[in-house]
Amino acid sequence: MLYKIIVFLHVISVFGYLLSHGVSAGVAFALKKERDIQRIRALLDLSAASYPIMFNTLFAFFIFGAIAGFQGHWWKFGWIWVSIVLLVVIVVLMAILGAGIYGEVRRSVGLPYRIRGKPLLEEPAKSDEEIFAILARTNPTLLTVIGYGGFAVITWLMVAKPF
Repeated sequence: MLYKIIVFLHVISVFGYLLSHGVSAGVAFALKKERDIQRIRALLDLSAASYPIMFNTLFAFFIFGAIAGFQGHWWKFGWIWVSIVLLVVIVVLMAILGAGIYGEVRRSVGLPYRIRGKPLLEEPAKSDEEIFAILARTNPTLLTVIGYGGFAVITWLMVAKPF
């Protein structure tokens, strides 16, 4: 019974993570089309507001997944290790391809931003043309394929347990 509760908490944590991170995904697509700097700032703040829930639920689903792995004696199977590696790859790719460029957008519009996780204070905003040039480099479709596709593969591995 405890195993089922832990798996339930793992799945609910994943749902919470995807729900909170969906805010950033929606913002990423909206930013590609937005040309009002005030709205860009508001969208970036909306995305940042979801980060605490996103990171807490990411931590929770990892912890509950690890506990379920021990309770289910899954560590001897390859699928769980491939799932963990895929999760790490997804997080790293999102940090490189997502957080980096959107941190640069935050910096360019004069909002507080982060470089390699270090919080930095706002700087004077750049010109609209510079901001739009940075936004043109964003690729929310690629980020969605990496995130959604990666989680789809992990879900398949957890359900099918192929090896």
